[in-house]
Amino acid sequence: MNKRYTMIKEKKTNPWAWIPTLYFAEGLPYVAVMTVAVIMYKRLGLSNTDIALYTSWLYLPWVIKPLWSPFVDLIKTKRAWIVAMQGFIGAGFAGIAFFIPTDYYLQVTLAFFWLLAFSSATHDIAADGFYMLGLTSGEQSFFVGIRNIFYRFASIFGQGVLVMFAGWMETGAIFPSTAGKISLAWSITFYLLAAIFIGLTLYHKYILPHPASDAKREGLSAKKLLEDFLLTFESFFRKKNLGLMFFFLLTYRLGESQLVKITSPFLLDTADKGGLALPTATVGMIYGTIGVIALLLGGILGGIVVSRHGFKQWILPMALAINLPDLLYVYLAAATPDSTWLIIMSVAIEQLGYGFGFTAYMLYLIYIADGEHKTAHYAIGTGFMALGMMLPGMVAGWIQETIGYTNFFIWVCVCTIPGIVAAFMVRNKIDPEFGKK
Repeated sequence: MNKRYTMIKEKKTNPWAWIPTLYFAEGLPYVAVMTVAVIMYKRLGLSNTDIALYTSWLYLPWVIKPLWSPFVDLIKTKRAWIVAMQGFIGAGFAGIAFFIPTDYYLQVTLAFFWLLAFSSATHDIAADGFYMLGLTSGEQSFFVGIRNIFYRFASIFGQGVLVMFAGWMETGAIFPSTAGKISLAWSITFYLLAAIFIGLTLYHKYILPHPASDAKREGLSAKKLLEDFLLTFESFFRKKNLGLMFFFLLTYRLGESQLVKITSPFLLDTADKGGLALPTATVGMIYGTIGVIALLLGGILGGIVVSRHGFKQWILPMALAINLPDLLYVYLAAATPDSTWLIIMSVAIEQLGYGFGFTAYMLYLIYIADGEHKTAHYAIGTGFMALGMMLPGMVAGWIQETIGYTNFFIWVCVCTIPGIVAAFMVRNKIDPEFGKK
């Protein structure tokens, strides 16, 4: 009986049955916390100062994620963590949906967004670990592109399709009774997200495989793990050119970290406030769909050129690509054009450059993580990446409301200069062969 149960339990599940849905589930709560929340709070009347401050704080779980990732191994299996965290995420979406129409929506929905953020960050740890346990090395290589596609598809669905859905609900295009009822429109949108995640939780509880290697690590204590982690952390801070490394990690996206918090409010804001006064559904189409597709294409292009010529040759062009298109927002804010196509082209070019330029950041994380403790050092690097987005983003709204949209976007362009300088300085330290196919 036990032998038969073990054979059933270890039966191979087709990776196509769970990898696409698992990485869709990994991407959706992140985009909900980082992008959809910004648009929702803007439509509910929150100021840009408050939106940028509160939603930037939500980066914190991804900043400190490396601190608790070793302890996920101590309690249950990664499969159990995945199912549990997806359940928490579904509950978080339902809580947000329930409290949006209330007078005290801000405090309570932020609390549920914190639940979402910590659950999503923990889900990332478990899902990425489970990916390595549930697949052979050959399957891992084959599916790495598939998982990235479905992660990006979650971005398109979240900040594109769902925002468009909320916009159609606002105007009554789907149900005439919701016309003009912004709180109700967004409440229904988040109930839809909750339903999706309840479905994903039940599906993964049934379909995820049970790899034999996915087991609680016996013989490990919290004390031993903490000691090992501290040694790993210490070795990270003994790396060569540490000052230059942090200069690059914290400044390469200094302009983008502020731009990303204000882009959606700028597109939504009324003309008297200097915005482009676009409908919610149009913003979802432009920024969340076309923009994300351009971002994905930029990333693919970045990977191709680096594989042919090496990281060293392309790091400076990539730094220019991620930063110079920010000038387009200066034009949009100064001219406030009526042409939707002109706005679409500007956003697409900026996102294409961002996708292309962000390749350099990810490759640099891989470069500095090389050596002993590669996986842990990469995780620590991603924590500093999130910190570089969190801190500048917190003050972006206050800066914009103090100096206006046009001057804010000029300020963003000024903030891109340190990142370009950092890329130039880092370029001299990179092995010319690194990144070549």
